[in-house]
Amino acid sequence: MPLVPTKSSPPVTKPKPKPQPPQPEKQSISFMVSKPKYRLSDLILSESNLDELQTVIKAKEYWNKVFVDWNLQSVMKQRKSLFINLYGEPGTGKTMAAHAIANALHKEMICVNYADIESKYVGETSKNLTNLFHTASEKDIIIFFDEADALLSKRVTNMSSSTDVSVNQTRSVLLTLLNDYEGMVIFATNFISNYDPAFMRRIQYHIRFDLPDKSLREKLWRLYIPQEMPTDLRISEIAEKYDGVSGSDISNAVLKAALKAAKNQESFVKQADFEDAVAEIVKSKKANKSGSPRDVKITKSEIVPESEVPKDIVNKSKEFQEVN
Repeated sequence: MPLVPTKSSPPVTKPKPKPQPPQPEKQSISFMVSKPKYRLSDLILSESNLDELQTVIKAKEYWNKVFVDWNLQSVMKQRKSLFINLYGEPGTGKTMAAHAIANALHKEMICVNYADIESKYVGETSKNLTNLFHTASEKDIIIFFDEADALLSKRVTNMSSSTDVSVNQTRSVLLTLLNDYEGMVIFATNFISNYDPAFMRRIQYHIRFDLPDKSLREKLWRLYIPQEMPTDLRISEIAEKYDGVSGSDISNAVLKAALKAAKNQESFVKQADFEDAVAEIVKSKKANKSGSPRDVKITKSEIVPESEVPKDIVNKSKEFQEVN
C-alpha cells in the first residue's frame, strides 16, 4: 500500500520584539567641595547670635576639657560629631553664618540641598546620601544642608505608595549616617516646625535668626549703600519706619531704588525711591503670609454634597472635628 506523503506544517515565525525605548542611565553624583565665601566679620547680627556662633566654633577646643578633665565621659558617650541647626526667617543670614563657621575653622564645605541628592530611582537617594557623608569624612570637610526641612521632615506614618516608602527609607538612612558620623554638619531652614523630632534630638546646637532690629537695620542700610552712590537717603529715618525686613530685603530695596533712579535718568537716588522699593517688599511679604484668603471664591457647583463623598472620608472628617 503506497504511503501518502503528509503535508509539512509551515515554519512558525516568531513576532519580532518591539523595540524598547532607551532607558536613562543612573547618574552617579559627585559633590563639589568649595571654600567658604564669608567670614564672621561679614555678618551683621545681634550680639547674642554672634556669641552663639563663637560658642559653636570653639566647641571642639574644649572637648577634652569637659569629657576628660571634668569626666563627662563617665555619664555620657563622648561624641566626635557636631551638628548645628540655623533656623529663622528667610534672608536673616543663616547661609552666610554657615560659611563663616567653616571659615573660622579653616574647613572646606560641601553645600547641598535635597534637590542635589534626590533621585527618581528608588533607593538611589539613600546611596547619594551615603556617598556624601563618605566624601566629607574622607576629606575632613563640613556638610552644609540648605533648606534642610525638605530632608529632615517628619516621616510618613500611613504609607500608601512606593514614594512614601522611599521617603522613610531616606530619613532612616540619614539618621544612621548621623549616628556614625564624626564630623560637622550644619543645617539651615526657614521651617523648623517641619523637622522630625528624631533629628531635633541629634542636633546639639539650635541657633535662631530673627529679623534685625532698628540698630541692625541701620547697619545693613549703610552696608548696602556704597559711598559712590549719590543719594539723600536718611538712613535712621527709613530704618525706624520700615521694620519686619531682613538684610536680604534691604539689599533688594537698594538695588530696586538704584535701578529706578538710573532708568529715570536722575542725578541721585532719592529718599522716595528707597521708600517705594522697601514698601513694595513689605507689602508682598504681608500678602505672602496672609495667603489672601479673601480672594478665594468657591462657587456652588464646586461644593460636593456629603452623599457623594465616600463614607470613610466622611467618618474621618467627623472624627477629626470631634478631636479638635
